[in-house]
Parts: sequence; structure tokens; C-alpha cells
Amino acid sequence: MTSRIFYRKRLRVIQLAAVIFFTVSGGPYGLEPLIGYAGTHGALLLLMITPLLWDVPAILTVLELNSMMPVTGGYYQWVKKTLGLRFGFYEGWWTWLYTFVDLAIYPVLFIGYASFLFPQMVHYKIPVCLAIIWVGAALNIAGISMVGKTATLLGLLVLLPFVIMFIIAVKDAGHFSFPTPSLEGIPFSSFGMALYTVMWNFFGWDNATTYAGEVEGPARTYLKSVLIAFATVFVVYVMVLFATLHYGIDASTLNDKGYPALGLLAGGKWLGAALSVGGMASTIGLYAAVLLSVSRVPQVMADDGLLPAKIHTLHPRFKTPYISIIICATVVSFMILWTFQELIIIDVTLYGAGLFLEFITLIVLRIKSPAQYRPFRIPLNTMGLCFLMLLPIIVFGIALSGAFAEEGKMLLPALFALGALLSAEAFWQVIRLRKRTK
Repeated sequence: MTSRIFYRKRLRVIQLAAVIFFTVSGGPYGLEPLIGYAGTHGALLLLMITPLLWDVPAILTVLELNSMMPVTGGYYQWVKKTLGLRFGFYEGWWTWLYTFVDLAIYPVLFIGYASFLFPQMVHYKIPVCLAIIWVGAALNIAGISMVGKTATLLGLLVLLPFVIMFIIAVKDAGHFSFPTPSLEGIPFSSFGMALYTVMWNFFGWDNATTYAGEVEGPARTYLKSVLIAFATVFVVYVMVLFATLHYGIDASTLNDKGYPALGLLAGGKWLGAALSVGGMASTIGLYAAVLLSVSRVPQVMADDGLLPAKIHTLHPRFKTPYISIIICATVVSFMILWTFQELIIIDVTLYGAGLFLEFITLIVLRIKSPAQYRPFRIPLNTMGLCFLMLLPIIVFGIALSGAFAEEGKMLLPALFALGALLSAEAFWQVIRLRKRTK
């Protein structure tokens, strides 16, 4: 029997848009390696095309499924109710694993941006990372309304320095124009890593649906909030690419020192410092928003007997799944020594597999329940949906192939990600065996 869940406050359009912004992007922080992989010509092309092929089908799928089933647990519930408990477990398990990887990225990035202002902080990496992990956990335990308000404030801190830098670049640019988009001369392995970089900076739209039961008027609110978040992410990325290309910063310098170094070129120390603060705000907001999304999935999986029942225990005051949040924060605390590039490969690979199950779920629902009420419906028939879903699958396949073509250490995280995908079946068999012995 599913436990009843009560929440005190609900997210509205702007708060939800801010949480989605941080769940998906959190600003251009993490996009720095793109020019090193794809060059100035390829970076622009990938930044323009990848969101259309990778994001738009995912966003449309999420909007239709969420309008049909706006429930806590989001994508896990959609897959479970449509494809069965086994594939629901796959979806929840893969998402839980990739989010552990994803969450480990942000405290590490925080250290990189903070070291611009406080160089000595690199010597205190572990305690600072642990502090970020557990402050984010405390915010989530305090409730979704607190996370929403925090995300809105952090969003302003993240976006404002990039807007200022863009205005300065436009003023200085005169007749500057973007270089001709081209992929010529880019090695396939570098192309794959460039794709992974852009995909990582544009994914996670379904994560924001796991707390749909905590959103005011979810069907309409999600539609408005997703559109606001997508437009914001895309515009900010183009703005920062414009500034990056205008000032001609060396790709290795940008990759090593991040956007604060670009701020130094554009406006001096004050803008570099502002971008450093924005980077710190971005990583904190990303951590809190992503933890918010993943902590609800183990809760509903526990309700279905797939995880221990203790996980869905709610906090006596805040009515949030605090045991689930604490478990997530504990696991992430042991994963903060991975490198950024390795984490991206594992992250996107696990996420892509879960997204594939969501695509199948929507197609099956169109075939089995064509008349079911959908406040939002993709204006395509079933065959059109299949062609639409092929686009992100092709992008995913190219990126994964590029990672396998990369010589050296990038092959290992790709193999690790595939092993993590296969672990879902192993743990499913353990769950089945446990149920039979009861």
C-alpha cells in the first residue's frame, strides 16, 4: 500500500523555472571544455544543433507524460505503470546511479571557481565539498519551498555576471560576427567528447517531474516553467560563447581556469570575481536542485517494495523524505574524487538509457491509451513520434562511440557506465529472490 504524502507549500511558475534551470543547467559553468574539443567553428554548430536533436524531443516527451501523470516519482511512475515494475526499477535504479555521479560534480566544481578568490581553498577540498553536500541536504530536508526560493536567488547571482560580460563584449565588438559553423578537422573522439559536454549541459528535464505532486497546477505550471528555463539556458549559452569567441581566450586556459579568467579579460578583476561567485552559486544551486529530484525516487520505489520501507520515512516537521536525502548525501560524500570529464561520460550514458525508457513509455501509451486525457500532447502521430525519438538516440550513440574511440582514460568511465546499466538486472534478480523467500 502506497503511503500518503503531505507537503506544506507548493512551487509556482517562477520558482519551478528556477529549480528546473538549476536541475538542467545552472548557467554555462561546465561548458568550458567545449572549445578545446570542437574548436571555435564546431562549438557554435554543436551548441545550436544539439539542443534541437537532444533536448527538444526529451522536453516534449516529459511534458506529455507529466501532463498525463503529474505524480511524485515522475519518470519512475510513468515507466512502472506503462511497462511494468521491472522496467520501472530499471528507470529508478539507473537514475539513482547517474544522479550520485552528477551530484559529485558540483562540489568539485565549486572548489575550482572558489579558488579564483581563495587560492588556498584547494588545500581544503574534502571538508569544503562535504560542507556543500550536507548544506544542500539540509535545504532539501527543510522543504521544497525553501529550495525554490534559494534557487531563485542563486539564479540571479549566476546570470547577472554573464549578462554584464555579454553587454561589455557587444560594446567592444563593433562588427564582430560568429565564425562559420563547421565540424571539419575535428577528430571523431573529440567530437564525441564535445557532444557529451553539450549534452551534459542540457539534460535533466525529466528530473524536475519527480516532485510534481508538490507543484501548484502541475500541467500548466510545468509547461510555462520549462519554456522559461529552456529559453534562459539557450540564450545564456549563446551569450557566453559570443564573449568567449570575441576575446579569443586560449582554450586550455579557459578549460583550466574557467569563466573567471574570461571575466578578467572582459572587465578586469571585479568581473572575474563576479563570475567566480556566480560559479559557486551555480554549483550550490545545482546540487540542491538535483538532490531534490533524486531524493523523491527512492521514496516511491520503497513504497513499491523495491527498496527498504525505512527510506520513505518523512520528517516529522517538514514532511520531506529525509532518510532518502541523507542516503543520497552519504553516497555522494564518497564520490567527490572523480575527475570532471570522467563523471560527464558516466553521467550522460546512464541518463540516456533512462531517457530511452521514457521514449518507449510514451509510444506504448499512444498505442494502448490513445484516448487518455492529455493536457499537453505532441502534435505527431505514433510514427512521427518514433522518428522524433530517433534523433536523441542517434546523438547518444555518436557520443558513446566517440568516448570508446578516445584513447586512454576516457574508455574506462564508458565501460563503467555500461557495467552500471547491467547492474539493474542483477539487483532486480536479488529483489525477486528476496520476495520469493518471504
